[in-house]
Amino acid sequence: MTQAELRLCSLLLQEHFGEIVEKVGNSLLRTGPRPLRLLVGDTGLLPDQVKKALCVLIQHNLVRYEVQPRGSVEYEARSERILRILRYPRYIYTAKTLYGDPGELLVEELLLHGHLPMSCAVARVADRLTETMEDGKTMDYTEVSSTFVRLADTHFIQRCPTVPESSQSTKAPPPPAPALAIAEKDMYIVPQLSLVGKGKRRHSCNEEEEGEHKAKRQKQEGGRSETPPDDGIYWQVNLERFHQHFRDQALVSAVASRMDQTSSEVVRTMLRMSEVTTASGASHTQPLSSNEIFRSLPAGYNIGKQVLDQYLALLADDPLEFVGKSGDSGGGTYTVKVTWGPGAFWAPPRPFPHPSLILLLLHRFGSRCARIFRLLLRKKHLEQKQVEDFAMIPAKEAKDMLYRMLSENLVSLQEIPKTPDHAPSRTFYLYTVNVMAAARMLLHRCYKSVANLMERRQHEMQENKRLLDKSQRVEAILASMQATGAEAAQLHEVEEMITGPERQQLETLKRNVNKIDASENQVDETIFVLESFIESTTKRP
Repeated sequence: MTQAELRLCSLLLQEHFGEIVEKVGNSLLRTGPRPLRLLVGDTGLLPDQVKKALCVLIQHNLVRYEVQPRGSVEYEARSERILRILRYPRYIYTAKTLYGDPGELLVEELLLHGHLPMSCAVARVADRLTETMEDGKTMDYTEVSSTFVRLADTHFIQRCPTVPESSQSTKAPPPPAPALAIAEKDMYIVPQLSLVGKGKRRHSCNEEEEGEHKAKRQKQEGGRSETPPDDGIYWQVNLERFHQHFRDQALVSAVASRMDQTSSEVVRTMLRMSEVTTASGASHTQPLSSNEIFRSLPAGYNIGKQVLDQYLALLADDPLEFVGKSGDSGGGTYTVKVTWGPGAFWAPPRPFPHPSLILLLLHRFGSRCARIFRLLLRKKHLEQKQVEDFAMIPAKEAKDMLYRMLSENLVSLQEIPKTPDHAPSRTFYLYTVNVMAAARMLLHRCYKSVANLMERRQHEMQENKRLLDKSQRVEAILASMQATGAEAAQLHEVEEMITGPERQQLETLKRNVNKIDASENQVDETIFVLESFIESTTKRP
């Protein structure tokens, strides 16, 4: 794990969970798997604090545990899962785009709490949606639960592993830590619940206090709250399914820029038909016949079967191999290639690190370096003299640019000796691009950039902490006065507590923070492309 990743993970844990959880997580990231005793000694925290921090991290799937042969339990941080916190806004926005406000809030609640039962998640979302509605309108539980079922059917959410029933029924002493497991066929089965009810609005402070006193009184009298019907069945967000959706969207946009909109719609239809049946690590989708694709096309595309066959043939014959033909049955069976191999790397429309690397070169070294880099990508291996001739750049400038890119690990130098003594005068020196090394270097820079952006946002918020606290106090006073029916003159007087220069400073701060947040999301898109490329390339035999 690089220092840039460690720094970014620490910042994410501190921002979302606080200093204690960050200290425990950082210790696990630095030292690897450790038992509780060593973790307490390394962090200097109280045992109860470390236990609670581990509970929070396990709740959010950021730490895994394993029982050792001698009976001790070791905890290990999942760095790749911690880095996914950076992508939470994109997951939530995607759910909103696909399933509307109920889908957005369901995914947000599951990400916020790690995992929740269906009944609890539906009730929370219904209450939140009711708060945003006009007076007299409420959100029904059935509408939210139907969105929950749709999310499970499309595998965007999945059930959490549980303790097997066989281990619970045995009379043997319980293990130091439970072994959780779930069958793949049960991961997306939604329990049959009859959730009847409507969302509730928040009550006033007096009613909330009365409700709290009533709950305490019931607890003292020994009263128990009703057990939910799905008690013990917890749900979590399936991040891999969201990544599959992002990858599919990138492929569709690549086909649209390479060919036309109709071709991209054909590929989109094929991906939609096999989105649930295709495994996350598969290189191709399941084979689909031409007749099945024709029947599944959107109603707005009035193209005939013969025209569809022509589009499929064009996609299959394209050098980038977006679509492959796997058989002739049913009018021809086709698959979509979903791994990002090097054969398609050289084409700009394909979503690979190529455009990101070119942009990096343009910003850091200028257009001539980018020209040399594109030339090496196309020609694979070139001597310095050949680079000068093909790129039409003077020898001195070409030599300087090649050495600068060599020092940044963007290009590499390969020696091919004519004789066994490796004499420089009898050796070819060929420049080439190591795509994997360049992608890893750019990924490291992206992690560093996101960490810098997060620290800059924290600095901006800390510098204006007093003004932000004052603004929150004024907003709270205005809200309470409006609830009690205060006059407009009184409200205006309270608003004037924030002066003109302070209001302008708040606007500037808001604008700067929004720019930083947008920059983080843009860098994360590049991180996703780079990580997907590296993962698919290293997995390929």
